[in-house]
Amino acid sequence: MNTQELKKIKTKALENHIPIIMDDTLEVIGKYLKQEKPKRILEIGTAVGYSAICFTEFLSEEGTIDTIERDEERIHEAKTNIKNTEVKDKINIYEGDAVEILPTLNKKYDVVFIDAAKGKYPFFLKEAIRMIKPKGIIFADNILYKGYVMSDYNKHKQRTAVRNLREYIKEVSENPNLETEILEVGDGLAVSRMK
Repeated sequence: MNTQELKKIKTKALENHIPIIMDDTLEVIGKYLKQEKPKRILEIGTAVGYSAICFTEFLSEEGTIDTIERDEERIHEAKTNIKNTEVKDKINIYEGDAVEILPTLNKKYDVVFIDAAKGKYPFFLKEAIRMIKPKGIIFADNILYKGYVMSDYNKHKQRTAVRNLREYIKEVSENPNLETEILEVGDGLAVSRMK
């Protein structure tokens, strides 16, 4: 992987206020991935490809990442970034809305990383559970959403997102097939391992 290019991508994303995975979140996920050496990762929400590119470092040999993005501008930028960091053979972008694409996928994944529309997290979870392998891990980023999720926050603008993130936490905490930890790194990270 071309780490110089990766640094450039990160700097540019931060300058342009494009949400990318936070360093401490990446560090935590990296520790899990290093142990797991996943063969297949599914990422919901590519943005400019930064996290997917970072994750390629932890793949097992011939491992691949499928990532889904609907924003055309970001897809274009992600493709350029993936090419420039020399990981093109490891990342496959599905272009379109994850809500439409996920039900059409019939692959099994070792790891699923959810980092897309907050209001759709419960739906993404349902699909992730369907495709995760036994002992696989589902990560959900920004799960505490600026602290709103654990407070009595109720402003109209973010209400749906907050409600759905709370529902996600409830579901992963109560699902008997999952062991879940909610970590206070970055903007909150839910780590759920399939039993």
